[in-house]
Amino acid sequence: MTGMSKKKAMLTTAAALLTLTTVLAGCGGGNSGNSSSPSSTSSSSSASGSTETPSNGEAPATPVSDIFELGSEPLNLKFYAHYDWFSMAPWGQDISSKWIKDNKKVNIEYIPSGNNAQQKLNTMLAGKDLPDLIWFNRGAAEFEMMRKNDMLAPIDDYIDKYPNMKKWVPEELRNMLRSEDGKLYQFPNWYTNKPVGNAGWIINKKIYKELGSPKLETTEDLYSYAKLVKEKYPGVTPIESDLAIDGQLLDVLYSAFEENALNRWVGDRARPKDGVMTSIFNDPTYRESMKFAAQLYREKLMTQDAFSQTRDQVKEKILNGEVAVYASINATEFAREGQALLSAQDPEAGYEMIWPIAKPGLDRNKIFPGTYTYLGWNIITITKSTPDPEKAFAFLDWFTGPEAQSVLMWGPPGEFWDEFKDVDGVPTPVFNENYVKKQKELVDLQAITTWYTWNGNAVFTDKTKGDYESTLPEQDRNWETSQQYNIAWRTQGEATEFVNLEPAKDSDEGIKQTAVEDIWDKSRAEALMNTKSDADVDRILDKAHEDAMKVGYQDVLDFKTKKWHENRKAMGRE
Repeated sequence: MTGMSKKKAMLTTAAALLTLTTVLAGCGGGNSGNSSSPSSTSSSSSASGSTETPSNGEAPATPVSDIFELGSEPLNLKFYAHYDWFSMAPWGQDISSKWIKDNKKVNIEYIPSGNNAQQKLNTMLAGKDLPDLIWFNRGAAEFEMMRKNDMLAPIDDYIDKYPNMKKWVPEELRNMLRSEDGKLYQFPNWYTNKPVGNAGWIINKKIYKELGSPKLETTEDLYSYAKLVKEKYPGVTPIESDLAIDGQLLDVLYSAFEENALNRWVGDRARPKDGVMTSIFNDPTYRESMKFAAQLYREKLMTQDAFSQTRDQVKEKILNGEVAVYASINATEFAREGQALLSAQDPEAGYEMIWPIAKPGLDRNKIFPGTYTYLGWNIITITKSTPDPEKAFAFLDWFTGPEAQSVLMWGPPGEFWDEFKDVDGVPTPVFNENYVKKQKELVDLQAITTWYTWNGNAVFTDKTKGDYESTLPEQDRNWETSQQYNIAWRTQGEATEFVNLEPAKDSDEGIKQTAVEDIWDKSRAEALMNTKSDADVDRILDKAHEDAMKVGYQDVLDFKTKKWHENRKAMGRE
């Protein structure tokens, strides 16, 4: 499950960044974390799951006594997610985290952001009271500032001692995560080796059928369908999305207007052209998509709350069946719960994913409403405030392995699976009849445990559920897995070469980018909500481009161009 694969970090204001920089300047590095680990013997309950032995029969390079055995003693970790919108159920109250707490003796104390992540992090830094684990967006300015101020623990020394990161995250991907000092501080989340992601278009099945199941393939079809919904269902939002987070509908729409276009370019505020990164404001595809979105907004065919509604409000509409079409970077997240709830009440109700919408005349097989990278989405780090960083790493290494991923995805042994079997050297759960018979219970569990998946292993989880569900009849397959296999994973574009293009926020280019972001925010909202014609959209974006260039946008684009080519060279693409 790659439910959280493409959400983006909040846009940090210049003032907040200056505050953070000031706080960091007053905070030196903490405990080096080199306290000794207790002696233990290798067992199936160790952090690694097993101690690898060379095929020649020689002893492991790392003495068994030097490996921390998860479960040998209580391990208490404080966890903080650096996102305004994030919330987590209390650890130990659901069956999965309770099993981990009881069997591995790991207790997680969640520190909420209070819907203001920047302020919360500043407070913790000022009080020199950092948690053990921090979850960041990859490339977050706050991560880099903390690293430079010696607040994060490098994990290089532990990778060879514990097998899962070494096994599942290839060296070339680990190297792409290394900081400029050559050290590795980041453990990736939902890393992969194949197309993954849940971006795309979801429709309300019952409404669609009642309206005669009209053709819904092009942007013209979408417009006509939205008008029909507005006319026939006044209490339903024709086209919905969680715009308040990061304009997700607008990003998905972007992909509909050009073959092979990646909405990653919109997120990066730059698109490649003729070997260089160029202005997104002047991108004809972006302009065309914004004009279409503005028309939908003017005619009340899309959500009118736009940038103000919360994710919970979007979720409530979906669970109540009050949405006809839903576009999102993570379209199945809310829809899977809505599908389970509505279909239980009425077999005709629920949701399904449709093939991506495209501008008339384009090849629909070359339209990608979302992107994926081999590095996944975000990262988790260990701070030097933790008494023993190695124990924290031992937990994270186990957390990304088959046992933990199985417990998180499908509950503890005896719930939806009973035991492991060896499949090509990988412990793989043997699912029982509850996997099919209690799918609503499984969906409800995953709605909780998805927020515990801080370094999810998409390679293991997607292959495991895919291999099993391929043996089931269509009607018995998990709803989300069916949507992923039939559409979502076939319509995501690979964008690994565009990772890590963001300059450090306290650098010259970073300061300029922050100014560009402010212009971007204003222009995007104005172009959507305050225009009466296509000419108005062009006027707003022309002005935004001019203003961005005045604050140093070209220097930002040059920086991104350089980083992009470095990525391509590292990947052997040029």
